Amino acid sequence: MTPSAHAAAHLAQLNVAALRHPLDDPRIAPFVELLDPVNAAADGAPGFVWRLVEEGEADATGLRPAGDGVIVNLSVWENQEALWDFAYRSGHLEAMRRRREWFERHVEAHLVLWWVPAGHLPTVGEALERLADLQTHGPTPRAFTFTSSYTAEEAAHAAASTQADPSTAA
Repeated sequence: MTPSAHAAAHLAQLNVAALRHPLDDPRIAPFVELLDPVNAAADGAPGFVWRLVEEGEADATGLRPAGDGVIVNLSVWENQEALWDFAYRSGHLEAMRRRREWFERHVEAHLVLWWVPAGHLPTVGEALERLADLQTHGPTPRAFTFTSSYTAEEAAHAAASTQADPSTAA
């Protein structure tokens, strides 16, 4: 891998979560109280590039592109290690430890990762398409998870192969 190849791609992630109660319910208040500090930690984390926010708001909790009662978190990171460190080695871990208090248990994939060209900000539609791809086909270089990940080079090679032979497209 050349340094320029690594710098040419960033890691996008989408996480969806079905709320157990509305955001203004007192049972969700501890989650809501964590939003600002966790988002500030993400914004300042090494390797952080961008996160989706609702226009005029500090976060994206008011957006409902995945359905009523489902919140989304969409962000872009320089690499998988930066996202992993934020998710599992920062104050974000407290929110993850308590997620069962605030969110329904998932029966299918709720987190998807994929590589984007550096400078590209994925749309919510693009992100939901990647999640659907993961749910339908399992992990591939196009849509994967932390436990079944692919490098940016593997994703680029798979995309080039699909373009060269459209019959291999999922």
